[in-house]
Amino acid sequence: MDFVPLNIAILTVSDSRTAETDRSGDTLSARATDAGHRVVARRIVADTQALLEEQLRAWVADGEIQVILTTGGTGVTGRDVTPEAVEAVCDKLIPGFGEVFRWQSFQKIATSTIQSRATAGVVDGTYIFAIPGSTGACKDAWDGILVHQLDIRTRPCNFAELIPRLRES
Repeated sequence: MDFVPLNIAILTVSDSRTAETDRSGDTLSARATDAGHRVVARRIVADTQALLEEQLRAWVADGEIQVILTTGGTGVTGRDVTPEAVEAVCDKLIPGFGEVFRWQSFQKIATSTIQSRATAGVVDGTYIFAIPGSTGACKDAWDGILVHQLDIRTRPCNFAELIPRLRES
């Protein structure tokens, strides 16, 4: 089976990062591109649930974007609202993503991983993966999970092969 590139959008959630200082967004973009995918959109949005939901819905409505990767806003402080925004827009949640992310992260940062609220879901045929804002977390999520699950050649199964069936009812 041949590799099938996916159209990926990257959303950095931050009140302080700029295009020049967005190392986590850069990390995800480089890894997705190196894997053969297309990064078709990239944006930085402030830690505001309404703005996050608006951007996520706009990219889902675009129809071209198959996967949205968010970075940042998954912690437990008052400004961390990414999981709430993702859960508000998604039709189905994918709890296994956060579970596997934290299990994998535990190997590196021990119990500090419990502060992560990494999550994922599906809305109208588009995957959304919410990843913590550190470059280390972005590397872990991509290298340990997403590079495999977004590759149609991964066996026994993967998220990429399900894309044509995500809108079934």
